[in-house]
Amino acid sequence: MERTREFLCSIGLPGGDLHELPASDKRFPDGAQYRVEIPSTEGPHALAAVLDEAERLDVRVHRVSQGSGVFMLTDAELDEMARLAEAARVEVSLFARPNAGWDTSAQARAPAGAPLAPAIRGADQLVYALEDARRAAEHGFRSVLIADVGLLVAFDAMRRAGELPAEMQAKISVMLPVANPSTARTLVELGANTLNLPTDLSLAQIASIRAAVDVPLDLYVEAPDNVGGFVRLYEIAEIVRVAAPVYVKFGLRNAPDVYPSGSHLESTVVALSRERVRRARLGLELLERFMPEAVTSELAAPGLVVPRLSARTA
Repeated sequence: MERTREFLCSIGLPGGDLHELPASDKRFPDGAQYRVEIPSTEGPHALAAVLDEAERLDVRVHRVSQGSGVFMLTDAELDEMARLAEAARVEVSLFARPNAGWDTSAQARAPAGAPLAPAIRGADQLVYALEDARRAAEHGFRSVLIADVGLLVAFDAMRRAGELPAEMQAKISVMLPVANPSTARTLVELGANTLNLPTDLSLAQIASIRAAVDVPLDLYVEAPDNVGGFVRLYEIAEIVRVAAPVYVKFGLRNAPDVYPSGSHLESTVVALSRERVRRARLGLELLERFMPEAVTSELAAPGLVVPRLSARTA
């Protein structure tokens, strides 16, 4: 076993989980240790609710993410989200879909087929997901959620070729498991800009991944039931200490799955969005109590939306 541990160290990976929980000295470009993310912000009304509640509760929201997919929003809805986000200086990440779980895949719906659901299924679906990324860029967005390795590689190739803006961010979804340091480093080498870790990793496991990569990590400190349902608010201070730079992500337990979202679920989506911000207030008060020296960002970066005209000419 020691020989294997030594070999991992020789290739730049930790030789085991870091049970000593070393403090991370890595930071966001502005020196921040953490930022706040509100997930499942499924359209302009949900975003408006997040921003309103954040102002009411004095919560600095740096990023929101959407899970239904770019293609589930109209042009007008995308433009309204971009307008709201630009005014509030909030980063918006939209999911690049569809994938197997949303098409005619029988395996994705079978008892043992769940791992297939986030995968891009076939070459046509790869085209569709890349079109989602292209459309997001055209409306001024600079961040998309990706849950498939092949999509990540093709996305990065388009970005390098100038088919997408050079500053476009690839945010890895929680549906693409990044559960160990080697996987984390591989995805970064393939073009990932932030990594969403599984919701149930221990602090020692998180620390080992942080040792292997410099990009920001995303971690649910309250996870939806369908990805574990954990409420880890009391761990936020230690998560920030060992995982910086980290997006502290406030999902919601005991809440319905709203994907794909639409007007038939709008009142529910808005209510859930407001409660996620309230959960963030609860979590931040615990962080302020146990780690008052923690540093956050005044502005989100780098996936801010830009005016639509400049996006089209990027």
